[in-house]
Amino acid sequence: MFKVLPILLAVLYGLVMYRFSVWRTGRELDEQSTVLADPKLVEMSKQMAKALDLPRINVHIYEIEPVNGLAAPDGRIFITRGFYNKFRAGEVTAQELASVIAHELGHVALGHSRRRMIDFSGQNAMRAALGMVLSRFIPGVGVWIANALTSLLAAKLSRVDEYEADAYAAALLTKAGIGIGPQITLFEKLDALTKSSGGRAPAWLMSHPKTEDRISALNKMQARWNS
Repeated sequence: MFKVLPILLAVLYGLVMYRFSVWRTGRELDEQSTVLADPKLVEMSKQMAKALDLPRINVHIYEIEPVNGLAAPDGRIFITRGFYNKFRAGEVTAQELASVIAHELGHVALGHSRRRMIDFSGQNAMRAALGMVLSRFIPGVGVWIANALTSLLAAKLSRVDEYEADAYAAALLTKAGIGIGPQITLFEKLDALTKSSGGRAPAWLMSHPKTEDRISALNKMQARWNS
């Protein structure tokens, strides 16, 4: 019983963290976001909603500066203020920002957003349980090994999700008459910004695939569609 107790406590910790993460994320997004009202981007959203046979797509501006997009577990799509400012400055086109919305829609449609929240809590529980077990056999480094293993697993799962969301976005953008060109040009711009900021972590440690690999996958996909 005593050997199983640490694992049970770790699982309970994961469940509690999941509920807390959902609540905290929802509250933060509610407090720091506004509904997207830009006419050009709203029109892009309407095109995609029509392609999906939906009345509308819930897109919001998340009032933080980092350039990013995200999908909430409840299905809402968020573009950060920093990303929107890039659009306002002419550095990103409406079609390129639409590709971000399409990508985040992919995370929602494929269940990634909700699962990621669960995975995050599960990984915390697994990290705690594995750390307890390994520390008994390898004192001092057991916790470090547990952290490394769970981080590698999380990164691999996240990279698979990104490829799937890219494919969903490509199909949606094509059906909506926007095409995958903006997807590729946006990746090229983001890659340039990343490279200009210094070195990158190895691809197997990154939560996102390498940009050139994502572009290659999109080009191969388009070639199959055109063949």
